[in-house]
Amino acid sequence: MADPPLLELRGMNKTYDNGFQAVKDVSYSIGSGLLVGLIGPNGCGKSTMMKCINRVHPITSGDVLIDGESVKTSSHAALARKISNVPAELKVSFGLSVFDTVMTGRYPYATSLWWETREDEEIVREALKKFGVEEFANRQLHMLSSGERQRVLIAKAYVQEPRLMLVDEPTSHLDMKYKLEVMEYLQYMVKKDMSIMVAEHDISLMARYCDMCIIMKRGEIVAMGDPKEVITSELIEKVYEVNASVGFDQDGELYVLPKRYRAKHE
Repeated sequence: MADPPLLELRGMNKTYDNGFQAVKDVSYSIGSGLLVGLIGPNGCGKSTMMKCINRVHPITSGDVLIDGESVKTSSHAALARKISNVPAELKVSFGLSVFDTVMTGRYPYATSLWWETREDEEIVREALKKFGVEEFANRQLHMLSSGERQRVLIAKAYVQEPRLMLVDEPTSHLDMKYKLEVMEYLQYMVKKDMSIMVAEHDISLMARYCDMCIIMKRGEIVAMGDPKEVITSELIEKVYEVNASVGFDQDGELYVLPKRYRAKHE
């Protein structure tokens, strides 16, 4: 019998108390060892869908399964050992140092009140070194640049040793150099037994680094597959209501060049 997919959504719906349906009957599955780009305009349901996957938001109907097990019945600790989350930014750091911030990623493995073990410390120090923030270990998080903070948050998610990492708009406040750096870190982190899902607005960046893309509009899946096959000028017009040129550069990398907003009266 074949192993279940790492992540599977079965007819998942999310409707808020005000009646707004943010995610509409979404079904798909992804396996291990993939960097997955989640693309779509503001309000399309990207962030909501990820928050339903890791149970930050309750699912209205349908189901989400990790390794064949429903997230609905998983304990918070068990779910945290399978799914880690990297927010777009950490709004509250409580004055924590970089070391302590990353150490909180080991909390799902705590076995006692005084829970940090020597193994936890070794894992955290190795992660600080791996993500280039070792020299900031004792510095408070708010004292770092946007790019440095993003690497700390990725390191925190990494030490959870998850099966699935959910990353929400990791490059939104970064300049060109750090956009590439963060995506290269994420690409490097993908393992045979782990996949990473990234919600991002930069379509060209997603096409360059991701193994597959999921494109959403108004809570629904519009397209899914190899970004170099599914991202076309027709798709961009359908999803974003924008005329755009989609092509390939001399290295074979896909690029998207927005040209003109397609006004609704046209």
